[in-house]
Amino acid sequence: MRVFKRDSRMVDEDNPYWMSFSDVMSALLIIFILASVALIIQLMEMQEEFRQRQEHFNQEIQALQQAEKVRRTILHEAADMLRQRGIRVTVSENDTVLSIPNDILGFGTAKYEIGPAYQDTALEIGRVLSEVISRDNRVEYLDTIFIEGHTDNRPMSGFMGKGNWGLSAFRAISLWQFWDEKLEAPYRLAVLKNRDQQPLFSVSGYGPTRPVVKVQESEEQYRANRRIDIRFTIRRPDSADYRRVRDQLEEVAP
Repeated sequence: MRVFKRDSRMVDEDNPYWMSFSDVMSALLIIFILASVALIIQLMEMQEEFRQRQEHFNQEIQALQQAEKVRRTILHEAADMLRQRGIRVTVSENDTVLSIPNDILGFGTAKYEIGPAYQDTALEIGRVLSEVISRDNRVEYLDTIFIEGHTDNRPMSGFMGKGNWGLSAFRAISLWQFWDEKLEAPYRLAVLKNRDQQPLFSVSGYGPTRPVVKVQESEEQYRANRRIDIRFTIRRPDSADYRRVRDQLEEVAP
């Protein structure tokens, strides 16, 4: 009796279904692997984009913190230098304003010009401001420095019908013009520009609206409100910039 051994290759030929199923499963496995790799790459790219945007946002915050530090340093250095020269000025609690009292500039009631007896002091203030602002490229962190005039609350007429508002503005303008005309070349404040190449200094008048002494009944109280404030504003992103960066971070957050 002859026994015929059947070739194993005949099994695959007799069962083409198993060949097709195996091929499909292999193809699906390859597709799954490729999709997984593509997803991993996409996630890595999103994480990198998120990292870059978060780093940019952190840099903006650090720049703002540095600008605030520079402003604080300018104000306190100026105040210390002036006090060493016997010129008593004050720095606001939030480190944004250098306040020059009336006694230093000599503004009388309804007066805005700096008298001869006060001009040396006014010049020294201008020199000190120029010196501390110009150090270490600090001007890059500043946006505007406002010379702000203030009055007491006693009503007055004149100044082209603008009353205390006009008087306060005239006081600020008077000090700025005095500096512009009298400061020596190395200390010229008019040449200082911010990073956008705009003049750094500007003037404004607040009239009686921002008193340092609320109750004004005595001459001393009136005199306290007749003053000049030097307000330092720094470069900072506006609220729209913050919202845009926040939205971008949320879009790519892993």
